[in-house]
Amino acid sequence: MSDEATTQPAQDPSHRPIFSFSRRSGRLTDGQQTSWESLGPKYLVEVERAELDFSVSPTFRVDPAELFGRDARLVVEVGSGTGEAVVAAAAAHPEWNFLAVEVFVAGLARTLRRVEDAGLSNVRLVEANAVEVLEHMLPAGSVEELWIFFPDPWHKAKHTKRRLVRDGFGAVAARSLRAGGRMRLATDWEDYAFQMREVLDAAPEFTSEHPGSWAPRFEGRTLTVFERKAEKAGRRIHDLSYVTAG
Repeated sequence: MSDEATTQPAQDPSHRPIFSFSRRSGRLTDGQQTSWESLGPKYLVEVERAELDFSVSPTFRVDPAELFGRDARLVVEVGSGTGEAVVAAAAAHPEWNFLAVEVFVAGLARTLRRVEDAGLSNVRLVEANAVEVLEHMLPAGSVEELWIFFPDPWHKAKHTKRRLVRDGFGAVAARSLRAGGRMRLATDWEDYAFQMREVLDAAPEFTSEHPGSWAPRFEGRTLTVFERKAEKAGRRIHDLSYVTAG
């Protein structure tokens, strides 16, 4: 990633993208830096950027079969954190391909180490804004399942507009999914759970697998440290599951 500034034309503020994350800086530990430098070339997708650090150029595309060296079912996890869920799933299903999407370098570095230690060849990572990955980078209809587990709830009222699952997200998510593909979601914030359900119930691209209620806990989602903390704090976990038309 270049540090060189690029002059860009002025942009209408009303058309600037709203990201579902905030920029977090900070140094990597020595071990994380080593993982980033030694394992990044093996597992990280080299992204063609637009003007922002985590952006994806509208013209940038990847061929999943070329990326993984084989044609297989593709599962995409948005907000993969430190990789607990995606690495456990990839180990349990070596016949599937997994793409972990994350913007926090420390989490990606830890995921790189987890992938390498597990000896997995079916995981790739991308440091990018998830919406642009789904809109631009991935071919339409290339994803079997899209996982969104515990996205940032932006629980303060003035910040809820930054939530990933909001009006218009259904069309973005559906573009990347194949006909009959599935989107699985989970959150420990009740108001966000109801917002997710309201937004996706209204999205014509999707049909709820559990209309008017919550889905049972997805057995394929490993119990992470984060989820344990949420349960210990007394926050109920809400699962949802939707399928695309076709």
